[in-house]
Amino acid sequence: MEIAVVLLIIAIIFVTRAVKVVPQQNAWVVERLGKYDRSLAPGLSFVIPFIERVAYKHSLKEIPLDVPSQVCITRDNTQLQVDGILYFQVTDPMRASYGSSNYIMAVTQLAQTSLRSVIGKLELDKTFEERAIINAQVVQAIDEAALNWGVKVLRYEIKDLTPPAEILRSMQAQITAEREKRALIAASEGRRQEQINIATGEREAFIARSEGEKQAEINKAQGEAEAIKAVADATAQAIERVAAAIRQPGGEQAVQLKVAEKAVDAYGRLAANANTTLVVPSNMTEVSALITSAMTMIQTQRQ
Repeated sequence: MEIAVVLLIIAIIFVTRAVKVVPQQNAWVVERLGKYDRSLAPGLSFVIPFIERVAYKHSLKEIPLDVPSQVCITRDNTQLQVDGILYFQVTDPMRASYGSSNYIMAVTQLAQTSLRSVIGKLELDKTFEERAIINAQVVQAIDEAALNWGVKVLRYEIKDLTPPAEILRSMQAQITAEREKRALIAASEGRRQEQINIATGEREAFIARSEGEKQAEINKAQGEAEAIKAVADATAQAIERVAAAIRQPGGEQAVQLKVAEKAVDAYGRLAANANTTLVVPSNMTEVSALITSAMTMIQTQRQ
């Protein structure tokens, strides 16, 4: 009975050490007699008890690693406190087990040295503007060395860049001056645009006024021309009617009568003027002499 119990205990121990269940996204490294033999994939696996053993267990998930804060010196000799975080993943369990005694520490130290090297090539202002470039260069530098450790560096992110207090005050003063400069430029541009708008408005108003005056002069000239034309047309029509009336029977006598009346009226006005010398024809009975005398007096009055 005691032998059966001992055998049962030995069987349980044997099964316990022989059966291995590897979780998902994990890899276990098996050594046989102290030498690397194989890597166990997720699922149920068996090992030979007392001959084989699980030496290392690795997670294949993406691992975030906080890189300790450190002081870096920029190209223009400015101290800069840099804090970052590194993301990596185990891709080769065998190399991760035997490539480095502590690949996490190795990756951390390499990230710090690579970051100092990259920051040292840049000036202070560029470190704030080119974070993406810094991150990419750090990842490239670490990834080349981490291949021997079975680790793949996915990305590096700078969490914080902190310059000294004096630099912060200088940067704040520079930012304030730049903002004031932009405000002055904007104000001057506004005044310039205002002056341009005023000048443009005055020019357009002057053009509009001149166009209006021009159109008014044109309209006035056209009106005067139309008036002259109307008067000329009326005069022409009157002359035509007078000529037509003269050609009628008795028209000539009527004209002579009208001229005689004008002559008598002219004689009356001349007689009223003391400074005028009046010459009266001797034969006033003839109408033609009267008309001739009247025409002479009219011409004399005009002179």
